[in-house]
Amino acid sequence: MSRHHWSVVTLSIALVVLSVVPAPVATGAEGGNETGVDPAVVTAVPNPVADGDAGEFVVVRVPPRSTANWTLGDGETVVPLPADRPASEFALSADPNRTRRLTDAPAVEAPELSLANGGERLRLRRDGAVVARLDYRDAPEGERLVRTDDGRRWRPVGIDPRRVHTYGRANVTGFLLPDSPDLPVETLRDARSRVLLAGYTLTSERVVDALVAANRRGVEVAVLVDADPVGGRSARGMAALDRLADAGVEVTVLGGPGARFDYYHPKYAVVDDRALVMTENWKPAGVGGRSSRGWGVVVDSPVVAADLAGLFRADAGWRDGIPWRRYRRGSVSEDDPPAEGRYPSRIDPTTATASSVRVLTAPGNAESGLVDTIDAAENRVDVIQPSVGRRDGPLLRATIRAAERGVEVRILLSGSWYVTEENAALVDWLNGVAERRDLPLSARVAEPGGRFEKIHAKGVVADDVVVVGSLNWNENAVSENREVSVAVRSDRLAAHFREAFEADWRGNTGTDRTTWIVVAGAAAALVLAVVVARKTVRFD
Repeated sequence: MSRHHWSVVTLSIALVVLSVVPAPVATGAEGGNETGVDPAVVTAVPNPVADGDAGEFVVVRVPPRSTANWTLGDGETVVPLPADRPASEFALSADPNRTRRLTDAPAVEAPELSLANGGERLRLRRDGAVVARLDYRDAPEGERLVRTDDGRRWRPVGIDPRRVHTYGRANVTGFLLPDSPDLPVETLRDARSRVLLAGYTLTSERVVDALVAANRRGVEVAVLVDADPVGGRSARGMAALDRLADAGVEVTVLGGPGARFDYYHPKYAVVDDRALVMTENWKPAGVGGRSSRGWGVVVDSPVVAADLAGLFRADAGWRDGIPWRRYRRGSVSEDDPPAEGRYPSRIDPTTATASSVRVLTAPGNAESGLVDTIDAAENRVDVIQPSVGRRDGPLLRATIRAAERGVEVRILLSGSWYVTEENAALVDWLNGVAERRDLPLSARVAEPGGRFEKIHAKGVVADDVVVVGSLNWNENAVSENREVSVAVRSDRLAAHFREAFEADWRGNTGTDRTTWIVVAGAAAALVLAVVVARKTVRFD
C-alpha cells in the first residue's frame, strides 16, 4: 500500500460537493460578474497537521469593492467577512499566524471559525442570500480541497496544481538510453553556475562525481530525492547522499509526516540555463546505460530552466522537504545486484529547433496535457510505456479515440518479468479491440533483441510532438506522485524518437512471441521467489 494509504482510504469514502448558486445573486454594482469576480468558497483545510487543528482555514472569494454584508456560516456559527479585505481572495482563520505557513492567500483573523473534521456545510452569503457553498465529509489530516480537471478532491496542503506552461523556440537535443549514457553526465559536468538535480533515487557514482566536482569549483548544487523509496534506501543510495552532504552539497529528501506526494518521482536537472528531462533514474541501470530503454531531452532555454528551477525550489522548500543529515536513517535495505549490462550505441543523439516546449507536472496537469496532445494528433501516435494501468483510464482512452479518428496508433510495453502477464493480457485486449472494430491500432510486448534489458521509458510521439518524462500511465502517478514531463514540438525530434520506436517495435523478430513469454514467465518465477524471500518490492 502506498505511503499515503490513509489518504487514499479516506478519499474512497469522502463525499465532496461544491456548487455555485447563481440564482440569488443580485444584479448591478454588487454582482460578482459585474466586477469580474465570482463569489466562491475556494478551498478549506479543516484538519491541518497540528495539535487541536491549529491553523485550519477557509479561503473565500468576493468582489473587491462590494459593500454588501458578507458572511460565512456552517449552520451553527456565522463568521462576518471584514470590510477592509486585503484582497478579493483571502483565508479566514482563528489562528492566522499558523495559517500563513499553509497558504499564500492573505490570512484574516476570524475567531469564530471552527471547522469539524467530520464534515461541514459551509455557506457564503451576501445580505443573507446564499451565493456559494462547500460541503465536505471526513476531512483527511493535512489535506485541503482543490480544483482538478474532474471536479474537486482532497490534496495535501502545499500542492498547488499548476497550469500547463508553454514556451517558445528552443534548441533541443534528444537522446536514448542505454545508447548515450555519457550525455546526461556530461551535461552535469558542463555546469558553470547551478545544478538542481531532482530524482526518485540517486546511486550513480558518475553522477555523484560530477556533482561534487561542480560544487568544488563554486557551482550552486542542490539535490532533491524521495525520502522513502519502495523497499528502503540501499547502501549505495545512502553512501551517495552521504558523500554529497559531506562535500557541502545541499541534499534534501521529500517525505515524512504530512508529505504532499506518495512518491517524489521526477527525473530532471536544471543545469545553468538548460533543462535535462528524462524517463530514467539517476542510477547505473538508467543514466549509466546498464539496463533500461529510456528517452531524454536537453532543452536549451532560460525560461524552461527557470520554470523547473521554480518548481524545484517550491518542492524542496515545503515542510516535507527535510535535510538529508537530519532525516538520515541507520537501517538500509539490501543492495540489488548492480546492473552490469553492456549495450551498443545504435542511435546517436540529435539536435533540433523546437517551435514550442510545454512543461507538464503531476499532480495537476500532466494527464490532461498529455490527453490533449493525443487528441490533437491527426496521423500517428506511438506510445512506449513500462505498463499501463486501468483499461478505462483517460490516457488509454485517448489512444483508442485517436484510432477511431483514423490515426495510426502503436503501443509498446515492457516485457520485464514483473509486468509480463499483465502486459501480455493488455496487448491481447487492445489488439482484440482493434480487430473487432477495424481500428488502425496495434500493441506489442517489447522483445529487446540485445538492444536493452527492459523498457523504462515513458514516451509519446504524436505527429510532430514528443513527450518525455517520468509519468507512468497509472492512476497513482497522475494524481498522487510528483511527476515532470516536457512536450516538445519539432518535426526533426519527432522523427528521431519515432526511428528509435520503430527499431524497438521490430525488436527481436527472430523470436516467436509465445515462446518468449513462456521463457520470460519461467525466469519470472525464479526471480519472484528470490524477491519474495527478500521481501522487497520494485518501484521505478
